[in-house]
Amino acid sequence: MKKVLACILVGLLFLLWQVPTTSASTGQMIVINKATNQLAFYESNKLVRTFSVATGRSSNLTPEGKHKVVNKIVNRPYYKGNIAGGDPKNPLGKRWIGLNARGTNGNTYAIHGNNNPSSIGTYASAGCVRMHNNEVEWLFSRVKVNTPVVITTSSQSFDTIAKNNGYKINGSSSPSSPGGTTSGTLKRGSKGEAVKEIQRQLSAAGYKVSADGIFGKGTEDAVKKFQKANKLKADGVVGTQTKNLLANQSKTVNKSPSTSTQIKSGTLRKGSSGSEVKKLQQKLTSLGFNTRGADGKFGPATEAAVKSFQKANKLKVDGVAGPQTIKVINSK
Repeated sequence: MKKVLACILVGLLFLLWQVPTTSASTGQMIVINKATNQLAFYESNKLVRTFSVATGRSSNLTPEGKHKVVNKIVNRPYYKGNIAGGDPKNPLGKRWIGLNARGTNGNTYAIHGNNNPSSIGTYASAGCVRMHNNEVEWLFSRVKVNTPVVITTSSQSFDTIAKNNGYKINGSSSPSSPGGTTSGTLKRGSKGEAVKEIQRQLSAAGYKVSADGIFGKGTEDAVKKFQKANKLKADGVVGTQTKNLLANQSKTVNKSPSTSTQIKSGTLRKGSSGSEVKKLQQKLTSLGFNTRGADGKFGPATEAAVKSFQKANKLKVDGVAGPQTIKVINSK
């Protein structure tokens, strides 16, 4: 009996020895909030930096819960498309931070770069978390293997989420937040520079309003149209999610597009290919209608994006980019 107990004790000690070092030992934490499509990086018990990200096209694709970083890969190849690591066409970008989500080994779910920067701030991925390449390089250089990664959909602050998941925060900080706008909610009756910035971004994205710094009916109506076109709650209130998406889209849409960026009048449909299809895909993506890449091939994803655009702009919803649809797209 003593021998049996001794064997059991040895076995338990072996199992305990095998358990990985607790992720808290890194002194770091990453929090990803799908409600706002933002990522926060904590280190040394304080919030260091926040970033805009892209998450899954549907709510179930990017797995929520508490995971951890299990591997880090520079220039990971895109095996599915047979694209080499480091290639500008690689949809995984330049850095891969693998997570053990849903029992995987870090080769399925990750925080990674991308080749479609206009998707950042939107719901566009098949499950991974996308970042701008230069920003994921920064994070890659800092984050350690075993760092906990909390993914959630929440109205709580990053600090509250981090604390609820066992991270101790000392004091408060004002992290840098690339690509974002000022914090806080803007709505009818708001005034000031923050309102002016939103008005400028709305105009840049094709929703013409006067940048007078006064959030009136015209601005509210423009916000509602933008929200409706991007499948957000069309309440006319500019919260974090609307701000992030608007900030990213306003960067990718030219205020006065040159002739070379305009789509030629004609008809593009499923099966079409070439430079005009690529322009169509780029334009739709910049407006928030995901074509899953600009490869110049009019496939099911492009057709679905065209239908979504047509529906949002009260056009005939047939998935065919005819003269009328192209005219409206070019005007945005």
